[in-house]
Amino acid sequence: MANVILSCRVNGEEQEIIIDDRESLADVLRNHLHLTSVKKGCEVGECGACTVLIDNETFDSCIYLAIWAHGKDIRTLEGLMDKEGNISDIQQAFIDEGAVQCGFCTCGFVMSAVPIVEDDKEYTELEMRKKLSGNLCRCTGYENILRAVKKVKEKDKIIDK
Repeated sequence: MANVILSCRVNGEEQEIIIDDRESLADVLRNHLHLTSVKKGCEVGECGACTVLIDNETFDSCIYLAIWAHGKDIRTLEGLMDKEGNISDIQQAFIDEGAVQCGFCTCGFVMSAVPIVEDDKEYTELEMRKKLSGNLCRCTGYENILRAVKKVKEKDKIIDK
C-alpha cells in the first residue's frame, strides 16, 4: 500500500486528493468526494451502476484504478446539472419516459447515454442498444430507457435544423 496524490478534474473542478494506490475510482468518488451517484453494484464491471465518463468515454469505475485517472477529466451524474441546479435533458427524459423505477441503475444508464446524446452522430436503435448494453436493470425492461435516449436525440435533431 502506498499513498499517492491524484490530480484530476471532476465535474469541471480541479481535484488533488491523497489516495491509496489500490483504490478504485468508484471508491475515491464516493468516499473522498462524496459523489453518491456512483453506485457500487457488482464491483466486477458487469452491472454498469458505477458508470462515469473519463475524457468523454464511459468506464465502469469499480474496476478502474483511481490512479489511472491522474490528469483526466471525470464526469459523474452530479456534473450534468447546470449552474442553477437544473437537471439535464437526458435526466428529464428518463423521468418523463418512466425510465426510473427503483433507481439503482439509473445514474449509470444516464451516464452511458450522455455520449450518445452529446454526439452529433445519428445512431440506429441497434447502435443505441449496444452503447447501453453495459448496464443492467431489473425493473424497467429497457424500453423506457431507450425511449428516453431517443427522445433527447430527436429533440437535438429538431433544434439543430
